[in-house]
Amino acid sequence: MRLSYEFYHRPCLEVARDLVGKVLVHNGQRLRISETEAYCGEADTACHASKGRTRRTEVMYMDAGTVYIYLCYGMHWMLNIVTGQAEQPEAVLIRACVDAEGPGRLTKCLGITGELNRSDVVDSPELWIEDDGFICEVTTDKRVGIGYASQEDQDRLWRFKIKNNTAE
Repeated sequence: MRLSYEFYHRPCLEVARDLVGKVLVHNGQRLRISETEAYCGEADTACHASKGRTRRTEVMYMDAGTVYIYLCYGMHWMLNIVTGQAEQPEAVLIRACVDAEGPGRLTKCLGITGELNRSDVVDSPELWIEDDGFICEVTTDKRVGIGYASQEDQDRLWRFKIKNNTAE
């Protein structure tokens, strides 16, 4: 079953945890989400919106369920889903899927590019997330690649992973 607006219209940390184990679908290809990271607004120095609203981060201020895709290191597309309340910039990075470890690898595997930035993950005919009833244990860890953030934000356990990554 495709996830609804209500699923994404919750605090970022809840959505990030609950997306682990769900199925990411793009143009008929399906991968189980094995890892996510939460980026919780302007107060989170690891979040792109920590410096406020810019042309790049404007999408994070949009409605829950909006797709936020950006290019990292000029070569890797990063897939995020906006969560929570409009005008409160929060998003969940889909960090890995089973058989596609790493955010750049999963977008490459599924053929996801910046063309889907600002699309709607709930109503999109080509990109959505489903709940197929799979249940898994979720563990937490520190987020990856945020050395620019405050030590406090680097130490937060806002990365969520399938325990032992033995899904399917």
